[in-house]
Amino acid sequence: MLVSILIFLLVLSVLILVHELGHFVMARRAGIWVEEFGFGLPPRLFGKKIGETIYSVNALPFGGFVRLHGEQEEGGITDPKRAFLNKSKSVRTSVVVAGVIMNFALAVVAFAIVYSFTGIPKDTHQIKVVDISANSPAISSGLVVGDVINKVDGKDVTDVNSFIKNVDAKKGQKVIIETEKGKITVTPRVSPPAGEGPLGVTITSTEIYFPPVWQRPFYGIYYGFKDAFFWGRTILSGLWHMAYGLWQGDVPTDVSGPVGIFAVTTEAAKNGIITLINFVGVLSVNLAILNILPFPALDGGRLLFIVIETIIGKKIIPKVEAIVHTIGMIILLALILLITVGDIRRLVIAGSIDGFLKSIVK
Repeated sequence: MLVSILIFLLVLSVLILVHELGHFVMARRAGIWVEEFGFGLPPRLFGKKIGETIYSVNALPFGGFVRLHGEQEEGGITDPKRAFLNKSKSVRTSVVVAGVIMNFALAVVAFAIVYSFTGIPKDTHQIKVVDISANSPAISSGLVVGDVINKVDGKDVTDVNSFIKNVDAKKGQKVIIETEKGKITVTPRVSPPAGEGPLGVTITSTEIYFPPVWQRPFYGIYYGFKDAFFWGRTILSGLWHMAYGLWQGDVPTDVSGPVGIFAVTTEAAKNGIITLINFVGVLSVNLAILNILPFPALDGGRLLFIVIETIIGKKIIPKVEAIVHTIGMIILLALILLITVGDIRRLVIAGSIDGFLKSIVK
């Protein structure tokens, strides 16, 4: 358990530090005074001032912050030229979105590392049998692992979806499957056992390609970008469906927080360093998406105020913005607490991390 906690804290630290480092570096480049670089959320446990910046560790490890001079209150500005509020909208925007960009970049790097070690998936445009279930129609028909399927009832199949579509359309009926070895006749099951398809066959249309070592980082980055965008779209889609469900009065029961992240991190670590790095990539995209949402206290909320300022043509009163962000932070902390209590309850009921994971992954 201690090792799991340490791995969880390490993963969390990397994600938070990378995010806040984006704000920190961009602010410094813009000539903004960074008063504090904090890991975790207040209250502060300890801190050390190096140069003009306090580097602190805080009690709640589920976040981080960069406190900029003149970020919200005009009255506390002692160095107007280096105050965040006095910078142009474009500069403030670049500082606000820098953390999200860094998390997205971290995800790309994480996925690139994974691909560099595990190889690049390459579409062969061929359906290859990789596994066959015992007592299935496929094994009875003479199909064997390694067979390449070209046609189903005379129709070309070049990807997994087209194969599944053609087989599903023939459930309970005889179907002719053409392989490189010849033709076979098989009857797909109408009601296959759980975890099996109508034929009881596992197929793929991809191969793993290992490019020369010097090319792997380039391939990795390319596919890392594709994966990062894929997970970004997936997370946004999930959030949209959750929001729509809430609008319809359907309260989600599978939302998980820090305890859930700990459980999944533990499970990923059990499967090896590559699986853990891949999970870090997914988690980093998740953090980027959540932070850019237009909710007070989040980066997206601060960006929203800049957009509103642009639309109305004048600055919003700093104290008003500060109050809104404070309320947003209180709501977020309350939500985290509520979700955490729910996670702990499910963990206690499940009796183990494996049981807990089954309760949140449906």
